[in-house]
Amino acid sequence: METRPIFVLLGLLAAAGAMAEAYTWTDADGIVHYSDRPEPGAKVIDLSQSSVKRQRPATRPRTVQEQSTEDGETDAASAGYTDIDIASPAADETLWNIGGNLSVNIALTPALRPGHQVRVYFDGAPHMATGTNVQIQEVYRGSHNLQAEVIDQTGKMLIRSRPSRFYVQQNSIR
Repeated sequence: METRPIFVLLGLLAAAGAMAEAYTWTDADGIVHYSDRPEPGAKVIDLSQSSVKRQRPATRPRTVQEQSTEDGETDAASAGYTDIDIASPAADETLWNIGGNLSVNIALTPALRPGHQVRVYFDGAPHMATGTNVQIQEVYRGSHNLQAEVIDQTGKMLIRSRPSRFYVQQNSIR
């Protein structure tokens, strides 16, 4: 008896098992779940159709000057700033043994005007500065996010940088 047909049949059965049904449901907290096992209230997901969706390529967030105001005109003339970036730490940079103290440098064109301030968001928490250098304390190992913006005397945001992620590493003591 030839064993090849048996192995082909077993392979087809295994492939059919791999194409099992999938389920989705939303829990009481509004979180969507997916599983290969049914849950009470779960709906079957049709896997026979391609579920891949084409997405547009990611574009950089627009600065305030590029965004339209309510009347449809850009606000570039009132702000006057043309560019803002986080100069250091650089995007995706890894910092070693910083001792919990982070120095953030903002590149701003043109220079910061009198009465304007820089607000730096470190992991979502705002830190105010009167210049383009900001010192942040208690920065420890891990992945962190920064974003900077310039605000005027009234608290109106004039320009905002793109978000930037960096990493902090510590040598371990053994």
